[in-house]
Amino acid sequence: MAEQTTISRRDFIKVSSAAGAGLVIGFYLPAKNRLLAAGIESQKSFEPNVWIAINTDNSVTLTVGRSEMGQGVRTSLPMIIADEMDLDWSQVQVSQAPAHPDRYGSQSTGSSRSVRTLWTPLRKAGATAREMLLEAASRQWMVNKSECYTENGAVIHSKSERKLAYGDLTTSAAKLPVPPKVSLKSAEEFTIIGKNIPRTDTPQKVDGTATFAMDIEIPGMVHATVVRCPIFGGKLKSFDSRKAMQIDGVLDVFEIEEGLAVVAESTWNSFEGRKAVDIIWDEGATGDLDSSKIDEMLISRSKKKGAVGRKAGNAKRALSESAKIIDAVYEAPFQAHATMEPMCCVADVRNDMCKIWAPTQLPQRAQKDAAKITGLPIEKVELNVTFLGGGFGRRSFNDFVSDAVEISKRITKPVKLLWAREDDMQHDYYRPVSRHILKGGLNEHGDVTALTHRVVAPSIIFSSYVTFPVPFREKLDKVALEGAKNVAYNIPNILVDYKMANTAIPVGWWRSVYDSQNAFATECFIDELATAAEKDPFEFRLELLSNSPRDAGVLHLAAEESGWNTKPPIGRYRGISCHASFGSYVAQVAEVSVENDDLRVHRVVCAIDCGQVVNPSIVKAQMESGIVYGLSATLKGEITIERGRVAQSNFHDFPLLRIDETPEIEVYLVNSSEPPTGVGEPGLPPIAPAVANAVFAASGKRIRRLPIRMGDLPGA
Repeated sequence: MAEQTTISRRDFIKVSSAAGAGLVIGFYLPAKNRLLAAGIESQKSFEPNVWIAINTDNSVTLTVGRSEMGQGVRTSLPMIIADEMDLDWSQVQVSQAPAHPDRYGSQSTGSSRSVRTLWTPLRKAGATAREMLLEAASRQWMVNKSECYTENGAVIHSKSERKLAYGDLTTSAAKLPVPPKVSLKSAEEFTIIGKNIPRTDTPQKVDGTATFAMDIEIPGMVHATVVRCPIFGGKLKSFDSRKAMQIDGVLDVFEIEEGLAVVAESTWNSFEGRKAVDIIWDEGATGDLDSSKIDEMLISRSKKKGAVGRKAGNAKRALSESAKIIDAVYEAPFQAHATMEPMCCVADVRNDMCKIWAPTQLPQRAQKDAAKITGLPIEKVELNVTFLGGGFGRRSFNDFVSDAVEISKRITKPVKLLWAREDDMQHDYYRPVSRHILKGGLNEHGDVTALTHRVVAPSIIFSSYVTFPVPFREKLDKVALEGAKNVAYNIPNILVDYKMANTAIPVGWWRSVYDSQNAFATECFIDELATAAEKDPFEFRLELLSNSPRDAGVLHLAAEESGWNTKPPIGRYRGISCHASFGSYVAQVAEVSVENDDLRVHRVVCAIDCGQVVNPSIVKAQMESGIVYGLSATLKGEITIERGRVAQSNFHDFPLLRIDETPEIEVYLVNSSEPPTGVGEPGLPPIAPAVANAVFAASGKRIRRLPIRMGDLPGA
């Protein structure tokens, strides 16, 4: 749901002569009249969304307006600019943009869209800078600009071989008009894009200088944690803090909007204090809610007609005329984000301003919320985006930021808020639980005649926790059908519908969102159809992808590199899946063994077509990360509800994949000059069905519910 804005090129690019940074080129996404009217060109400093500052010492600072949570934006985004500018990468410095309500455009980081939405704007900004530097050099030399070219941070005159570093041209270039049109490089001309450039954040994370919110220290700072009602929908009724206040280091205990704040001299003291508070909760209406009741509600909803998300042909009639009908029900549980860094934030609220250090995916939303809590104008709220110790969608919700701001306002001191792991696990915005009812028809030749898929799940879009406007009609959540309604298989009769099943459990964006559940159901069911048709799962898919060359391409590549048509090692079996999401096409082959109900994933081969690859090593790392994250949900953890609350509390009962359980992962990239697409999330959806399909090949047992527990499965 990216904001669409029409702006002129003159509004898009501005030039200023800045103190200490000879040439600064930036652009507004979107442009704001009040900023343009403020006389940007005459200001001594300039902070646009993503900006280029060329310094007189020839160093270049590139500012990134998206949050770095391990996906590599502090490297990939600057690489795009640097290539179009023909910069010397060794002289590039990267800076993180603070939150601003409009100067940077959208600073939202999610939906795997940072590179794909900024690809063209960043290239144009870099190309514009290059053209202005060329013009400045040609004027200084009094030669035709066509005789000059740029290379490694300098302009070179081809005939005389004279050379001027960019830093020597900043003053003169800043005085030039912005060219109305610039040409962009062809893929063959790239010198930085497509290379395995080391990540700019790695040295800081290795030597410990990387700044996370937990690293922030301010003079006079205290520490706090928050106790929330364990029952969803419940609230604080009363509390007695006398025992807590007797603990050394505990400074105060008081009620806030979302529960009870415990303030202390250290985090440990605040955690000890919270244990000592006597609290009585008002459980509300959901104190008896549990997973079995949620399952019953999903089953009941699944029997009712849903809102149609896709309809082609007449699936009902085609099914009635099919030679063979296959039906199945697939289920996926709630999932926690379980970021390694629990929710944390540092806030310092004063009478005239508010300073915040937060690991947030939505810094502008957090800034707006803080302004509302403090009553300050938004320009008086300074929000600094730190590194994120994992995001996965969880930090698109800024409840932890609001906690810190509210506490700091109350105590009039800077405060570092840290959630305990148990709070993080039990007060998440969970991946929605879901139930999938699928039917497929085959003719006498084993061709698919029809497919129906009903998705029954809570809606993130229409939950009470999401506050932005939604461009969908009520009851049809198009996001909930991603990965179901847009399957690429060439099936003449398709019906995909959605039945909303909201509960009191808060749900939110989880890595790959609904694509994770929907791909599991769809790709496992395609395997069921292949088995019923007595066809090889790879060949069966390939036949259905005759109109989708990019899907077919990654399927071919994964099959070839995995040795699909060869025998696997003794005792091992393979499963295959493919799924397109966030603009990218991914196929995976999982190689597993099953012995005495002990399931082991030994190898995963992944092929991805994400268009033009900016940094191959980052793409491969994101595929590996998505696979490992997805395997944890496939093999390990699930969130269950007991007495209106989450039953799990830490990694002992919500386990993650361990190093010694991680399979060998091979990633193959399709060479493409198409615009780049997402990579942070597309690697996750295919892994669950690939493993489940491999388990069927190994054991004859169909996996229709996650996580996989072999001992609980019925016989073949």
